[in-house]
Amino acid sequence: MRFGVQERTAADGQILEHPPEAELTQLREAVEKAHPEAIAICLLFSFANPKNEIAVATAISKLNQPLSISHRILPEFREYERTSTVVVNAYLQPLMQSYMQKLADRVIAASSASATNNQTAPRIFVMQSSGGITALESAAREPVRTVLSGPAGGLVGAAATAARSGFRKILSFDMGGTSTDVAVVQDEVRAGGQSEVAGIPVGVPMLEIHTVGAGGGSLARFDAGGALRVGPESAGADPGPICYGRGTVPTVTDANLLLGRLRSNHFLGGDFILDLERARRITSEWLKKQALKKEGGRKEGARLSLEQFSAGVIRVVNANMERALRVVSIERGYDPRDFTLVAFGGAGGLHACELAEALAIPTVMIPAHPGALSAFGILVSDVVKDYSRTVLWRLTNHHGQSASRSKLEQEFRRLEAAAQKEFRAEQWRGALHYDRTLDLRYRGQGYELNLPLKAINKDADNNQEALIARFHSEHQRRYGYHHAGREIELVTLRLRARLRTPQPQPHSHSTRPSPPNPSRRAASIEQAIVFFQNKKSTTPVFERGDLIPGRSMRGPAIITEYSATTVIPPQKKFWLDESENLVIKIR
Repeated sequence: MRFGVQERTAADGQILEHPPEAELTQLREAVEKAHPEAIAICLLFSFANPKNEIAVATAISKLNQPLSISHRILPEFREYERTSTVVVNAYLQPLMQSYMQKLADRVIAASSASATNNQTAPRIFVMQSSGGITALESAAREPVRTVLSGPAGGLVGAAATAARSGFRKILSFDMGGTSTDVAVVQDEVRAGGQSEVAGIPVGVPMLEIHTVGAGGGSLARFDAGGALRVGPESAGADPGPICYGRGTVPTVTDANLLLGRLRSNHFLGGDFILDLERARRITSEWLKKQALKKEGGRKEGARLSLEQFSAGVIRVVNANMERALRVVSIERGYDPRDFTLVAFGGAGGLHACELAEALAIPTVMIPAHPGALSAFGILVSDVVKDYSRTVLWRLTNHHGQSASRSKLEQEFRRLEAAAQKEFRAEQWRGALHYDRTLDLRYRGQGYELNLPLKAINKDADNNQEALIARFHSEHQRRYGYHHAGREIELVTLRLRARLRTPQPQPHSHSTRPSPPNPSRRAASIEQAIVFFQNKKSTTPVFERGDLIPGRSMRGPAIITEYSATTVIPPQKKFWLDESENLVIKIR
């Protein structure tokens, strides 16, 4: 339901027409008759001057319905993307506010029942898509900032654990049951300004995570031409893979089990037994049924053995995930050979080494507790709030004129004041840290590049010439060309306000012998027949907790733990480092 109002703000922020009081009254009455659950307000050029939008919001607020107002959520140009973002926020508000209020009430009630006299009520934090946490009240007010919070937690966790092992340039690879999330990190996790969720533009800051429909539950099928396909359809949790006891169509998990890569008695620490015989029987029956279908000829799948079919499923799903990794690396100007592949999620370790081999990535790292890394990422995240303002200034032109440093500093000071006010209102304590960035583009382009701006006038590296040089260099890396003499436009100022949170200490190895006994080696819990490149290999299976930190070993090997399984191909060197991360040398 959409309603218009008679008003107009110019692109430079000048109010050309105020909304008449009579029309605001009519608008409020029309909206009230519609009985909305939430209301989104977005007026043209409100990012330049929000006065008219404030007037509309004031009139509508008397209805006591959740309001999403564009100049508060996304004070940036591109009205379609801004409107879309505000509408998504309004769509989520009723559900999220109700859920979070119930959550808060239950937490407070539980803490009150067990609290001592001096104990304060606990605070509830919510993860944002930008890679930082925020107060529950803030998340309920602007839930659009949480739409990719789970994958964001995984990426933050991957970067944090990798840094403890000395890896600053990583490709994160999070493979779960239905999808795989991949991203690139160079030194620090950074958020992008424009993303899409389910095909809908969302303009709030989000970590640049690429998702494909490839997971442990992805279903295998043969297309009309007889080619094997895997995903994006998934068996989900119900009915799940065949080996879970209810599914009837082969999945990636079933293929890993049939190839010996998953161990039926060591799944979830042995608490859940995978049904290998059922997977064999039903997969064989499924393959035979493909031979009976007459869709353009005999299906090739009917002539495949179980092992050949399973190996094909793994190759196909690996190809899907390899393409995703290429999107975030090669297609963005990064060389995978310069990065470490950090694999996590329940299924990440099953496929990581083969993907690294295909992309010439030299090292794979499997973090401690890989199936819980998203939760760990939330635990180590800082409190973060993002602010922005579109200005559309000419940074430079052919006559050497440029936006003044004092004007730039003034705008950033305004954003910092807004941040301080909001942090104080939510009763946060501690010093705020600010990250300033600029969205720049060649004049006439439709998209921008975001570059960090540390200090405006302190050292030579941050003067205007250096900023222009960095923009040309980044444009060359990202797109393969640059225009040295072309005019550059400063589009949007961005400020990230960050409050550091206490960081959990790495796990201590004080219970392990120090120095380790030279003759001591990790004992395998079983010897398994595992298929590598269509060849059987007798492979030791180790519990991850039995591995000795710093002790190097060679594959083949299967490493099991409660939340994941890792497959290490023959001749690949691996060891557990001091941070309990599993490091595998591919090249």
